[in-house]
Amino acid sequence: MAESGRPREFDVDEALDKAVEVFWRQGYEATTLDDLTNAMRIARTSLYHAFGNKEATFRRAVERYAQTRMGYLDEAIGLPTARAVAEHYLRSNLMTVTGRGGDPAGCLTIQGGLAAGAADQGVVQFLGDCRAGAEARLAERFRAAAAEGDLPSDEQPVHLAKYLFTVAAGLAVQARAGASRADLAPVVERTLSAFPG
Repeated sequence: MAESGRPREFDVDEALDKAVEVFWRQGYEATTLDDLTNAMRIARTSLYHAFGNKEATFRRAVERYAQTRMGYLDEAIGLPTARAVAEHYLRSNLMTVTGRGGDPAGCLTIQGGLAAGAADQGVVQFLGDCRAGAEARLAERFRAAAAEGDLPSDEQPVHLAKYLFTVAAGLAVQARAGASRADLAPVVERTLSAFPG
């Protein structure tokens, strides 16, 4: 909330975009409040008023990341076949984790909490819940595909979703370690070649 009687002097979405980038590049534990306020170009009191503490700011940044960088999951789920879902999801994931438009390499929801101390286990759990929720949505889409006869009757939608998410996580880790889009594109193609349908 803005201070009473005073309009907020910054754009919340722009500030969150800056926070996303800082957390994405540095991870949660390594990011300080000074890193955030400097990147967001706001005072610490403004950060507290608008977003809360560091963890609350991180949670808001992850929500923003899901809206702006991970919108391809919603797009994929809306496609008419399971194969089209998988193809759109993996190809879009590859573009994102390899630094589309100058973004950092990797995935915020994976590397954001890889290095976390005992005090930050709430963040680790939050990120795990975010990933599990996205995976569950994909599994539900594959259940619908199986019910429609779009997947083989013996296919396990939960396992199929886990498979795709595991590949996507691997792509993110490899990209963060320096693998290029060209290096990783064959992994997407190999995965799709093994995909039912």
